[in-house]
Amino acid sequence: LRHIGKMDVTVMGHNFVLLKPGTKITDFAIQAANAGKPEDWIPNDGKSVIAHTEMIGGGESTSVSFTAPETGSYDFICSFPGHSGLMKGKFIVE
Repeated sequence: LRHIGKMDVTVMGHNFVLLKPGTKITDFAIQAANAGKPEDWIPNDGKSVIAHTEMIGGGESTSVSFTAPETGSYDFICSFPGHSGLMKGKFIVE
């Protein structure tokens, strides 16, 4: 994940969060905002998360390695406050 912007992580952070099946994006996003920086915007010790990157700011990059989950379609989001509405997609395992 490469953040090509210039803003600091506290203003415009980005990450990649792959959610477990059944996790509601809106609920997770609210919990992530409440968890905030002390928890790197990953609530509940990551209980609803398959894998995630750290939160990064402008000019930074990060990566994550993980074993793909079983066949299916999984939601991924950016968990920075306000981002999950547009910064989301499907991770497809065939």
